[in-house]
Amino acid sequence: MKTPLGSKFIAALVGAALTLYAQVSAAPFVQPNLPGAATSQYVPGEVLVKFKPAAVAQERTASVAALGHTILAHLEQPGWTYVKLGADQSVTEALVAYQNDPNVEYAQPNYIYHAAAVPNDTQYSQLWAFKNTGQTVTTGTYVPTSGTAGDDMNIEPAWGHITDCGSVVVAVVDSGVNYNQEDLAANMWNGGLSFPNHGYDYVDNDNDPMDLKGHGTHVAGIIGAAGNNATGTTGVCWKASIMAMRVLDATGFGTTASIIQGINFAVTHGAKVINMSIGGGGAFDQIFSDAITTAQNSDVVVVVAAGNETSNNDLTAVYPCNFTQPNLVCVAALDQNYALASFSNFGATSVDVGAPGTNILSTFAGITATMADPLTNWTISGGWTHVINNTHDFLVEPTPFTVAKYVANLNDTATKGFNTSAVNAVVLNFSVAINLANNGDNFVVGADPNGANPFAAGPLTGSIPGPFHAAPTTGSVTPLHLDISPCAGHVNCLIGFKLATGPSTPGDFGIGITQFSISTVTLTTNTYQIDNGTSMASPEVAGLAAMLRAYNPQFTYADTVNAIKNGGRSVAALAGKTTTGKAVDVMSSLAYINPPTGLMAIVQ
Repeated sequence: MKTPLGSKFIAALVGAALTLYAQVSAAPFVQPNLPGAATSQYVPGEVLVKFKPAAVAQERTASVAALGHTILAHLEQPGWTYVKLGADQSVTEALVAYQNDPNVEYAQPNYIYHAAAVPNDTQYSQLWAFKNTGQTVTTGTYVPTSGTAGDDMNIEPAWGHITDCGSVVVAVVDSGVNYNQEDLAANMWNGGLSFPNHGYDYVDNDNDPMDLKGHGTHVAGIIGAAGNNATGTTGVCWKASIMAMRVLDATGFGTTASIIQGINFAVTHGAKVINMSIGGGGAFDQIFSDAITTAQNSDVVVVVAAGNETSNNDLTAVYPCNFTQPNLVCVAALDQNYALASFSNFGATSVDVGAPGTNILSTFAGITATMADPLTNWTISGGWTHVINNTHDFLVEPTPFTVAKYVANLNDTATKGFNTSAVNAVVLNFSVAINLANNGDNFVVGADPNGANPFAAGPLTGSIPGPFHAAPTTGSVTPLHLDISPCAGHVNCLIGFKLATGPSTPGDFGIGITQFSISTVTLTTNTYQIDNGTSMASPEVAGLAAMLRAYNPQFTYADTVNAIKNGGRSVAALAGKTTTGKAVDVMSSLAYINPPTGLMAIVQ
C-alpha cells in the first residue's frame, strides 16, 4: 500500500520532504599491475632491456643468450635492446633475471598503448561532459548551451583501458529505474528469482522499482547506459550492474524511512557504490547518518549531490551532503565552460568535487506531459466558486476570498473527472492558500481511480485539519504535488476538494486553489532527455567510483575516494568552493591510484 496521501500532503505543506536534485588537462597513464582476469597491458614474451654503457656488444649478446632469449632489435635509444623471451617464460621472470645481471641498468615490459576509445552511440556527440569540443547541445535548456573545448571529464583515454564496470554493483537510491529502457536493460543488476526487477521499491513496498518520475532513470544512464551499442547515449561505464532502489514517488517525495531502507538493502545485497541525487535542508538526521556509517563499515562508497539552491552548505546544511563520513563524496555542478553552475550549492568544508551538471543528455523513463485545467466545469456543492483574479483562475470557498469568512457546519465539495487511461504515472499539481480557524475544520483532497467518492478514506485521500494557515490572508499560495498514480490506466479519475467545517464560529478565510494541472509519465523504452542539476553531476562521480573499483578490485572505499579527490583537475571556479578545488578527471584518477608495482625491475 502507498504511503497515505495525507502524510505526504502535510509534509509538502511544511516543507519536510526530501527533494530531487535536478534543476536544474590529462595526466599521463601509468600502466597498472592488473588482476589476472584483466586484459594484458603489455606484450607477453617480450621485454625491453637497457644495458649499462660499459657493457660492450659481446657482453650484451652473451647476457641475452644465457637466458635463452633472442635479440629482435637494437633500438635507437642508446643501450636499449628489444628482446624475445624463451618459450614458457613469463615477463615477470625475465625482469627478475635481468635485474640480477650486472650488465643491465634497467628492464621493463613492452607496454601496449591504445587509441582513445570512442563509442558509436548515436547521440554521443551531444555528451559534452565526456568530450567537450565546444559543441552546442542542440536541445539544451541551460545557458550556455556550448562551452570550452577540453572542459570535460577526460574519459576517452580511460576507455582505452576499461569500459566494463559490471563487477561492481552500483545502487541508484532514487525514484527507481526504468529497467526496460533500451540503453539500460542489459546493464541492470541481476537480483535472481527474489528480485527479478533488479531491485526493490520502498514506496509501494514491493519488488518492482519501476521509475514513475524519470529522475532515477536519468541518473542510471549517466552511470551506466550501454556503450558502443550504436544506440542512444553511453554512461561512464559501458557495461554496468545497476541496482534500482525506489525510495521517491512520482513527485520526487521521499522519507527518511524509505531512503535508509534503500541504503540498507543496497549494502546487504552487495552494492559497493551508492548514488543519491537527493537532499533536504534543516535538522541533522541521525538514522540517515547511521545508514551512511553502515555503508562505510561495509566498504561502500556513497556519492551524493550538493544541492541546487545556490547556497553555501557550510552555512546552511544540506543532507546527505553535509554528513562527514569518509566514504561520502559530495558533488557540485559545473557548466560547459567549467564555471560553477548558477544553481549549484558549494562549500569549502562540505562539498568535495565538481563535475558536469548542465545540459546533460541521458536515458529517461518515458514521455512526460502536463494537462492544465482552468478550474471550470467542476461539479460543485455549497459555496465553491470559480473566479478570475489577475488572469489567474481560482476555486475558492467562501467568496470573495480573503474578505468573506466561512460559516459552521459546511460539507462543500468540488469534483471533476479526468481520463488517465493511457499513462503510467499521475501527479496532481495545484497551489493553495489554506486558512482554517478551528478544531473540526478540515480541507480534504482526494482522488478515486474509478470515478467513485474521492473523499472516502484510503491511500488517495488526505486532509489538513484546522487550525491551520499555509498562506497569509493576502492570498499567496503554496504549490503542492501529490502522487495519485493508482489513477493511471483508468478512464475516470475523479479528483475532489472539500471544505468541511465544525460547529465552531467564527470561521476563517477558507480555501483558495489555483494553478491546477495533472502531470503524467507514459513509460517507453527509447526516451532520452536533457536535465540540469547536481543530480546529474553526482552520478558521473558514482560512475567513476564504479570504474575505479572494477579496475582495482582490491581497493577499499578509502582508496577510491582518495583517487577521485586527488586525481581531480584543479578548476578556478571551485577554488575555495569545495574541499579539493578540483573537478573529477577520470584518466588522472586511474593513473593516481595504481602505480606499476611489480612490473619493472631496476638494477641499482
